[in-house]
Amino acid sequence: MTKGAKEKYYMFVDECGDPNLKVLDENFPIFTLCGIIVSKPQLASLEKKMVDLKHHFWGEKEIILHSRDIRKHQRGFEVLLDPVVKRDFYERVNSIMGEKGAFTIVSCSVLKLPYVERSGSEGDIYGLALSRLIERSIFYLDEIGNEEGSNLNIIVEMRGKKEDRELACYFEIFKTKGTKWLTPERLKSHIAKFKFVSKKQNVIGLQVADLVAYPIARYILNPKAVNPAYDVLQYNIFTDRDAKLGLKVIPRGL
Repeated sequence: MTKGAKEKYYMFVDECGDPNLKVLDENFPIFTLCGIIVSKPQLASLEKKMVDLKHHFWGEKEIILHSRDIRKHQRGFEVLLDPVVKRDFYERVNSIMGEKGAFTIVSCSVLKLPYVERSGSEGDIYGLALSRLIERSIFYLDEIGNEEGSNLNIIVEMRGKKEDRELACYFEIFKTKGTKWLTPERLKSHIAKFKFVSKKQNVIGLQVADLVAYPIARYILNPKAVNPAYDVLQYNIFTDRDAKLGLKVIPRGL
């Protein structure tokens, strides 16, 4: 890397669950925002492996890996109804997702019932979760960074014009006022871009974030439950001194 240049990193962000505090699903009372952080070389490697996976099972790369569709065997994933194909698919996915150092996971999960009991149902937990996610991404970059710092590009999947506009406004506020643990100067020194992309753009990083978010949410809801997907990816969660800083849970301390 050229002296004085900033190393480029990407954080792809996806969600699991409903951020609407007035909609409480007793079977899934959680909202999780999950990011995977990769360097430019890591991203190139991850993209190649996922495209090779798609070619192996579908002969092309246009299918979009989506956790719910995979679990439901729908929208192109009907091939997984064949138990032999399903076993082969999961073995290959697990090999990619479980490769230590392939990417780093940071997440923020809001347990909706205790949050509403403590803070009411009027807040926007998406914005809150995003602030905590950005904090942890920068903590991670500080942990591994060099004296020139790091250049982080945040990529979020589009949700809708209104929702995307609100999220962009939150980010502008973070840049102006900072967050609970970050000054505006520290935040701006690390983050280069914050942009939205459509699911139709078939962005591999967002698809990996999607595959990570559901098992993370399930683990937060019930750490003792059988969760093979979490068992595979847990070693890529941002950890410092045995503390899993990549698993932020709210409302503990908010």
